[in-house]
Amino acid sequence: MSTELPEATVSPPTEPPLTPSRRTFIATTVGGGAAVAGSLFMAPDALGDEPANTAEAPSGRVSLTVNGERHTVTVDNRTSLLDLLREHLKLTGSKKGCNAGACGACTVLVDGRRVNSCLTLAVRLEGAEVTTIEGLADGDDLHKVQQAFIDEDAFQCGFCTPGQIMSGVGCIKEGHTGSAEEIREWMSGNLCRCGCYVKIVRAVGHAAHGK
Repeated sequence: MSTELPEATVSPPTEPPLTPSRRTFIATTVGGGAAVAGSLFMAPDALGDEPANTAEAPSGRVSLTVNGERHTVTVDNRTSLLDLLREHLKLTGSKKGCNAGACGACTVLVDGRRVNSCLTLAVRLEGAEVTTIEGLADGDDLHKVQQAFIDEDAFQCGFCTPGQIMSGVGCIKEGHTGSAEEIREWMSGNLCRCGCYVKIVRAVGHAAHGK
């Protein structure tokens, strides 16, 4: 009878779990966070959602008379009188300068009074009568202010000239032409980058007093 003991079955030693290094832990955490964030900010198409429809801007209908001709138009409620004239009615004589009411290049007459058309909402002019530079002349006969600007050579590049002329017409209608100083004061909202102010004042005075 054998006296040898049977060999014991010994399981291989289990290795202790590895403790992640600080660098490994941060990399794993950041990577997982990015994956979560990516799923949260996926494009609408990827999630099966359709983008929301953009609400259409409200529009309004306005009827007004421009240079003696009646017009009825439907425009965005934010449309300025200047854009109505230039873009819808194709009357491009009124210029878009600063588009902030500071230069006077867009000056027109509304019911006989001068306004900055870039700051005037078109939908608020129901029934109004608007006069632009295109409506001043009577056929081939120039308005007296237009003729005075030619006679006095009161322009150079010409960009501000339509607004200057319309403001001059309004200034005469308002009775603010008693002196050169008064004309300068009441025409001060119209800028001329070429510096023709002396001749502009002279032209307005000439048209107002016929001299």
